[in-house]
Amino acid sequence: MPSRSSLTVMLRTLSALARAKGWSDSEWARRAGLPKETLCRLRSRQSCDLRTLEALAEPLGAALEVRKQRSAVSPDGLWPAKLNRELESHLLDVVESGSDRLEDWLSLGPPFFLAGFATMVASLPGVDRSKYLALAERLHPGSTEPRVFERWLQETATPPARMVPMLQARQRHAA
Repeated sequence: MPSRSSLTVMLRTLSALARAKGWSDSEWARRAGLPKETLCRLRSRQSCDLRTLEALAEPLGAALEVRKQRSAVSPDGLWPAKLNRELESHLLDVVESGSDRLEDWLSLGPPFFLAGFATMVASLPGVDRSKYLALAERLHPGSTEPRVFERWLQETATPPARMVPMLQARQRHAA
């Protein structure tokens, strides 16, 4: 059974995929063949049956898999446990690619962290602001609200003062 933080991360990732399809929790649960109450209870539980997670993943076209963890996450599941140059490079790469595919972004870390990063990217001149704000909302609904983004700014290990110049340098190099 997954730990609480692992379960939280999995549910947030699956929820982001459901939101990207425009599904409410009720619709997602219906398509998974589960009562909506099951989905609601999972968000506060310590563990979950693997069959339930598979049922939630299947209608999303998602698969549960065991893989070597790229980076650990914080106990609350919102942040990478540590930010290193490799992760920074991957974040810069995904922005440089112009991708707004959830799969490309979700492979890099927790949805809340990535949503804040996408919101920050939306503030850069020369980027498609609406694309990155929409991506942020698909990653973590509500992430573009000022109070939520303010929390991200206060707690992130990727301060804009460091990341924005790196992103702008990549933009200039690509031009």
